[in-house]
Parts: sequence; structure tokens; C-alpha cells
Amino acid sequence: MSKDYDPRMHSAEHILNQTMVRMFDRGRSFSAHIEKNKSKCDYHFDRDLTKAEITEIERMVNEVIAADLPVREEFLPRGEAETVFNLGRLPEEAGETIRIIRIGDYDACPCIGSHVRHSGEIGGVRIISTDFAEGVLRIRFKLSG
Repeated sequence: MSKDYDPRMHSAEHILNQTMVRMFDRGRSFSAHIEKNKSKCDYHFDRDLTKAEITEIERMVNEVIAADLPVREEFLPRGEAETVFNLGRLPEEAGETIRIIRIGDYDACPCIGSHVRHSGEIGGVRIISTDFAEGVLRIRFKLSG
């Protein structure tokens, strides 16, 4: 992991991804660059977001953060995990036992990264920009507070 890796930012990415799934039903980001100061997630999409959508995404993400949900891990055999989750972004070395990160009942996702213990530790998220080009929506965000 990079020296700029931040468990708060990585946990915020999980919440942002689940919010995008719930709002638009287009899947999680296919690419992400997570750093301490600012991060970005790329989604297969057909347009840029409206200001109202950006405001609603921020509201939903920050509502989950403020709920101070527990963040826990569980382990599933690869065969079982494959029936529930897309394992395409996990590295080969993830092995036959897959780690699932759960943020309360809001999100569950296979992941090898470090996370906070409760969503409230994140502080808050602010979307700083979005853009759309060639079928890709990019959302850039920072932690606030």
C-alpha cells in the first residue's frame, strides 16, 4: 500500500461505492485511486452527475458515516464468496479464504485493505469534482472533519 494510504479514506470509498449502487444500480467503481488527501473512483456511466445528485450522494454517504456503524471483517471460502461477490478486483494472492468487510448492514465487499472500526471515525466526505468522458464517470472526493 502507498505511504499515503488512509483507512478512513478507504472506508469512505466503500460507503461511496454502496451509495452509487443504491442510487444508480450500475455497480461499484471499476477503478479507484485512494490517497490520504484526495481520492477518485471511476464508474461505468452514461453522463456526468447533476448538482442535485452530487448533493444527495454526499448526504447519503455522510449519513452512513454519522450513524457510526461498526466495520467488521468476516472470512468466506472462495467458492462461497464467488456466489455473492464480484472477486475481479482482488489480487491473485487473496487466496482461497476471502476477507469480506462489512459496514453495518449498509455495505459488504471483498477487500484486503485496512479500515476504521466504526464509520464515525471517517469524519465526513466532500465530493470535490466529477467529470464524464467516454463512458466513465470520475468522482473525486476528500475527507472533511
